[in-house]
Amino acid sequence: MESPAQSPVLATRLGPLELRNPVMNGSGCFGHGTEMTAHIDYGELGAFVTKTVTLRPRPGNPPPRGCEVEQGMLNSIGLENKGVEAFIDTTLPGLLEQDVPLIVNLGGDSNEDFAVGAEMLTAAGGIDAIEMNLSCPNVHGGRLPWATDAEAAETVVRQTGEATDLPLFVKLSPNALDRAAEIGQACEAVGAAGLVVFNTLLALSVDWRARKTRLGSGGGGLSGPALMPVSLFGVWTVSRAVDIPVIGSGGIACADDALQFLVAGAAAVQVGTANFADPTVMPGIAAGMAERLEEEGTTVNAVIGTLMPPDGGDGAS
Repeated sequence: MESPAQSPVLATRLGPLELRNPVMNGSGCFGHGTEMTAHIDYGELGAFVTKTVTLRPRPGNPPPRGCEVEQGMLNSIGLENKGVEAFIDTTLPGLLEQDVPLIVNLGGDSNEDFAVGAEMLTAAGGIDAIEMNLSCPNVHGGRLPWATDAEAAETVVRQTGEATDLPLFVKLSPNALDRAAEIGQACEAVGAAGLVVFNTLLALSVDWRARKTRLGSGGGGLSGPALMPVSLFGVWTVSRAVDIPVIGSGGIACADDALQFLVAGAAAVQVGTANFADPTVMPGIAAGMAERLEEEGTTVNAVIGTLMPPDGGDGAS
């Protein structure tokens, strides 16, 4: 029997990828590999996105690495992982057994790291796309060297594209909201297949009695419902500036949230923080989307980018 998450009204394309539905997990919010198959069938997802993999192992940031805040959470994991070689040897085989398009999130400390990592992942085989994490706020002291500068983003995407024939989806930052469209255009100009809007927002939480930050590294990245209006604005502005697909991410917890992103211009969505509260939430979001779209007599592809212009202008000023 066909799952509601595989309803024909949900089928869509993300650049060269064919998706059963437009719902996928956000990187770092659903394990490294197949851990979460205990909770859901990955085949219920449009695609699976790995936690960030870097060329060399990273120990991550000092604890505490996460805390809850009003309408969201902060994290400062610091891209802890065992490196590309270990990922290929130990994690990739299990993921290749899953009936779902596989997107590997790749991070790095330099342009060369991204290019070499992409080359290794391509040679491993079976991977459908690479998501370039240019926007993690929990490394490089929160400086975001690629995600806040169009020229820097263009250079690293071009060099990485020269090392792989896999589609590159570039993850942008809300910390450069006023330049997101420009940075997205720069990535598109050198061959990016799509854009992810957004990663987390630089933020801080404090224990005032102890006079300490609540995260071991100081600040961290804000995710969850508080980020959703920012990401929606980003999707709306970026999707109108580029011709490649945009993936919306930020605070999505239900079908209506996801459909807001599609109407604003997203071709697909990523669910992050909501998975920590309910690891079965994504198939439910997809099923809810199918139900609402069928009620309206429409499909995912028919509603993408259909947001009507506001009466008072474009809302960008």
